[in-house]
Amino acid sequence: MTKTILLAIFTVAVLLTGTIASPLGLIGSADALKSKGNLVSAINSKKVCGDRLCSETPKEVKSEIKKKEEIKTEKKTEPAEKAKQVPMEDMKSETMKDAKVALPISTITARAVFGSMISAQDPGVGHENHQLAIILPPSDSIYRGQLTYAASEKVQLVVLHGPLADGKAKGQATWTPDGKTIYGLTLVDNKNSAGVWQFTGNALAVHTMNENPFTVTYSASYTEHSVDQEKILRGTITSKQDPGLGHENHQLAIILPPRDKPYSGHLTYDASEPIQLVSLIGPVKQQHVAGQPTWTVDGKIHYALVLVDPQKSSGSWMFSGNALAIHTINETPFTVSYSLVLTK
Repeated sequence: MTKTILLAIFTVAVLLTGTIASPLGLIGSADALKSKGNLVSAINSKKVCGDRLCSETPKEVKSEIKKKEEIKTEKKTEPAEKAKQVPMEDMKSETMKDAKVALPISTITARAVFGSMISAQDPGVGHENHQLAIILPPSDSIYRGQLTYAASEKVQLVVLHGPLADGKAKGQATWTPDGKTIYGLTLVDNKNSAGVWQFTGNALAVHTMNENPFTVTYSASYTEHSVDQEKILRGTITSKQDPGLGHENHQLAIILPPRDKPYSGHLTYDASEPIQLVSLIGPVKQQHVAGQPTWTVDGKIHYALVLVDPQKSSGSWMFSGNALAIHTINETPFTVSYSLVLTK
């Protein structure tokens, strides 16, 4: 009886063991198949591929694609970047080439002289009792520059124009060392012993009408111009009746005739009498004529009239305008010698 009970218990135990083992084996098989990635199941109508949804892109594939795209991009952009990179030396040389092309080539060199000197007897005929300190000696070229000076007494500033052609000395102040070579003489008396002066002419000096020597310290910066250059004018002219309406009783010496493009420059002059300096600007529109001084030869084309009266027969003038002339309100002609350097 006891044996029968034990046999029955053993049989039940065996049956229970087989029942439990079968589901465990199925679970293990499922995990094994799942890990191989070959089992595709449907869960809530979404497909599962191994450890992810089939709709998701594998992370490893993403990174690989991205790397390939970056490599392709680098290969594409590399030539363009190399094309943009220009060596610094090449850039510098190209810039200098452009600068050389853009900058005008000038044959005129700026110069400077400075120092101190004691005056000597003026060698000019008729000036034997005067003192002269020559800073820039007479030259065929025209000097254009600026003088800064300080003297031991009040001095006059001298510029020479010329030599004058035969017959051109007609009443204006002149200077000659021998009675044959004659220069127009610009003598400016600012009644001071120190100052700054702009000049244009064929020589530059400081002068007094005393017999005793004086000392002068100076600094002059200047350029030297050939008289055959387009923008350099030197001459002596005699005035004529002013052709302007209302100026019929006046005298006018036209140095630069009217033109559309304005002139600009520096004039140094020496006339046979005190004169006025004239610059014309225009033509002026008809509606702007009223209320300002104008000059016209026909009543139709009007120029604004700039008339400066220094009340001297010689001097220097910086000017700008569409014409340049020297004028008097007298009926009798005058003569003027001048040197002119145009800046445009």
